[in-house]
Amino acid sequence: MARPRLPPAAAIAPYLERIDEARWYSNFGPLLTEFEARLGERFGPGAHVATAVNATQALALTLQAMDLPRGALCAMPSWTFVATAHAAIQAGLTPWFLDVDPATWMLDPERVREALPRAPGPVAVVMPVAPFGRPMDLGAWLDFRDATGLPVLIDAAAAFDTAADAALPSVVSLHATKVLGIGEGGFLATQDPALAKRVMQLTTYGFQGDRASRFVATNAKLSEYAAAVGLAALDAWPLDRLRWLRAAQMLRMAMADLPQVVFQPGWGSSWITSVCTVGLPEGVGAAVEAGFRSRGVDTRRWWGQGCHESPAFAGSPRDALPHTLELAGSTIGLPFAIDLDVEDARRIAAAMSETLRSL
Repeated sequence: MARPRLPPAAAIAPYLERIDEARWYSNFGPLLTEFEARLGERFGPGAHVATAVNATQALALTLQAMDLPRGALCAMPSWTFVATAHAAIQAGLTPWFLDVDPATWMLDPERVREALPRAPGPVAVVMPVAPFGRPMDLGAWLDFRDATGLPVLIDAAAAFDTAADAALPSVVSLHATKVLGIGEGGFLATQDPALAKRVMQLTTYGFQGDRASRFVATNAKLSEYAAAVGLAALDAWPLDRLRWLRAAQMLRMAMADLPQVVFQPGWGSSWITSVCTVGLPEGVGAAVEAGFRSRGVDTRRWWGQGCHESPAFAGSPRDALPHTLELAGSTIGLPFAIDLDVEDARRIAAAMSETLRSL
């Protein structure tokens, strides 16, 4: 399904030498400071970045840093990875699963606003998700925040390529499977320096310049070694982005004669992510999955039947979710990697063509 590729040893070596020279291995060393600064540059002037050991922790600690009332509802789409809901629960909140727009696969701020009066309790925050890295309309969510007074935190885990505006706090994953990965890691980007500082303190026991824990926190810092991989990955990003786009274009061209297969708008042309999730005719997802399997080609239901279907969240409230259920039955993840070649693309397209013809 995927062939993750992090920077090679030769690219990381100069940064490892800097670690050896400084003998500074963790606790916000010079490499991590540089890595956070370079990440912040992607979001423009006034952006602040706080890193964490993974994006789930970054989401949970950001919610915790917002000082929200414990037990209150965190409105989120059910069409998301389970990390979204786990982060809310870790922060002391209750996931409230809402349906997504069938065209964008994401929460619509107007529909969320309409749903608020029927919420089964007080809503403390809304956490929209960028589905598989697709760009979001931050302006609409800023209007929602201003109109409702509710804070908004963007789960942009797969959106390293498209997340470039920190007007709303956004969390991005740096997992090995993402377009820019460091193994494990994630970061918050925000224009609120107090929020970024609070998250940073939450990753280091609540310390504030001394050895006293000012509040209950954890240890979720990135080490200098993770920062070394991150800096090498950023060095390679301009060329790697082109490689990802090239691989996507090969797959799109191989599928050009299959109008039933619908790619996310702009995927592979104006933006890129590390997975390829396509739309299919309604209800054929399981049959296509079986057809691919019979031809020796793997697929994934990355988000299963929706987050609300996981046993861990059986007790979480949810709104009606018809569009989520439709997407669960009509989308599928295809094999995709930065080094996907023409033969790979042709084999995937042939499996899709043969399977659809047999339905």
